[in-house]
Amino acid sequence: MTSTERVICNPLDIAYRYQDIRFSGTVNGMKLGEPRRSVHREAADPSIVLYRGRYYMFASMSAGFWHSEDLVRWEYRATSKLPALDYAPDVREIDEALYLSASRKEDNCPFFRSIDPLSDDFVEVTPGAFPFWDPNLFQDTDNSVYLYWGCDNKTPLYGVRLSDTFSPIGDPSPLIRSDVSAHGWEQLGEDHVVVPPQTEREKLVALVEGTDPYIEGPWMTEHEGTYYLQYAAPATQLNTYADGYYTATSPLGPFEYSLDSPFSSKPGGFITGAGHGSTFQDRHGNWWHAATMRISVNDVFERRIGIFPAGFDDDGVLFCNQNFADFPLVVPDGPFDPWTPPAWMLLSYKADVVASSSASGHDPASAVDENVRTWWAAASREPGESLTVDLGVSKTVHSLQINLADHELSGVAPQASEGADMGHSWRGIFPSHQPAEIVVEISKDGQEWTFVRDSRSAGGDAPHAFIVLDAPQQTRFVRVTSGRLPFDGVFAISGVRVFGAGDGDAPCPVRARASRVDDRTARIEWDAVAGAIGYNIRYGRHPEKLYHSWLVYERTALDLRSLNAGAEYWVAVDAFGESGIASGESVSVK
Repeated sequence: MTSTERVICNPLDIAYRYQDIRFSGTVNGMKLGEPRRSVHREAADPSIVLYRGRYYMFASMSAGFWHSEDLVRWEYRATSKLPALDYAPDVREIDEALYLSASRKEDNCPFFRSIDPLSDDFVEVTPGAFPFWDPNLFQDTDNSVYLYWGCDNKTPLYGVRLSDTFSPIGDPSPLIRSDVSAHGWEQLGEDHVVVPPQTEREKLVALVEGTDPYIEGPWMTEHEGTYYLQYAAPATQLNTYADGYYTATSPLGPFEYSLDSPFSSKPGGFITGAGHGSTFQDRHGNWWHAATMRISVNDVFERRIGIFPAGFDDDGVLFCNQNFADFPLVVPDGPFDPWTPPAWMLLSYKADVVASSSASGHDPASAVDENVRTWWAAASREPGESLTVDLGVSKTVHSLQINLADHELSGVAPQASEGADMGHSWRGIFPSHQPAEIVVEISKDGQEWTFVRDSRSAGGDAPHAFIVLDAPQQTRFVRVTSGRLPFDGVFAISGVRVFGAGDGDAPCPVRARASRVDDRTARIEWDAVAGAIGYNIRYGRHPEKLYHSWLVYERTALDLRSLNAGAEYWVAVDAFGESGIASGESVSVK
């Protein structure tokens, strides 16, 4: 496999399963709105392990799992032997077998075992001893086994050692809680800005759900004698969903908070969010972190999956490279530098776009605004609707990402036949394959067109189709045309993203101006420079360890509300455009 065949682009292009969610309108007897239905794709809370030379990924509401030989191409495999509706499935290798569990609020959570997942040999080994949510199994170097769990805005994360029969040995230990007063990144709110509830419905939601962040999704990693207990906060539907960590010298602590939290955070860019995931090594020893990315438009739980390079530095700091984390990334076939820059730059931001037709409120420009939460939608459900992007001039194009959106499918999709009452909503999963056929063509002059993808005959399901050209092509126009679509719905695109190399120079560097507003907030400002379409703000606790980042377009200021009280910070602002990235100088936050 060549290097051009080993490129991915988040969110992962996998066959996300369709959900049928029917909201009753009430929670705990309180009316929170009118009954409604949503049909949309979902997968979240990814748990990935390398087992017998193959990667296995389990994710929420998927009725199966994905497997891959290279972290690039993933194949879905359905199974009826695992509970389809138990959230946050966890998979770990224990004693040379895969063990799985998932979440149940009321009933004891079973454990399953497999030695050959592709043969669907999952067997329940124990019905479990108690209910838990967001589980994570971990086998220590001495072969002892532990379970961590928790997903709540009131109770802590717990841990307990397990016996050979997966029963708790002793009482569970409360391990960590949220501390919003000191951990800025745990604050609720879009961009960590909490807006007081205004309407009666918002007030009722706040009354039912509370105003504290959720602490959830534990994952344990042991590295050179240190135990890294990772966790997610503050809420999956926010752009600030992220993973932080505590460390200890034993599996059950006591744990000490890491001021380098959050280590996984992606609050800006095309698709945001990087919380509740798993940290694993590939066959070459490289570290990776998989996490949940949010859309949360059709429903709060409308989510996707991303994979990011990760690692531990010489001081034992756990980090994750999320600079340009939704740009193309070469997956190495050997050891590599996790801070390798993106393979190609974005060429399509705010390009001119025309469409065959447009639904009200979903104009063509929404397909090039670098926001997965907005989309163009055609005005009809007929095959052959199209969207054409004009880059303005011919550019050197290496790859394209075509992101489909789920537009008003509740009105056309049949009702799922199997599901369960989850309290405030009924949830089901559509087990059948849904074709998402597209035709993608490129042209230098708008007259002669070259096909680069035609999935009509294959009936493929590629909601985030990533297309790497065999060789770079001079391209000005990109045309995307629909074939068959899920449930024969409307053709809708949240992003036609074109990547390559601009013909000009990279922008000039900028220098950040940074001041501490309060314990958890810094104000970052910079001057705009020619040729820049956006800026990547990097920050960290050491001038040479700017491990965190926040990407913005066109802006020249950012209120960074994700800091830890009592910690010193440095920041740099990198200007970027179609022709490259200009790294900024690290400055102290005063």
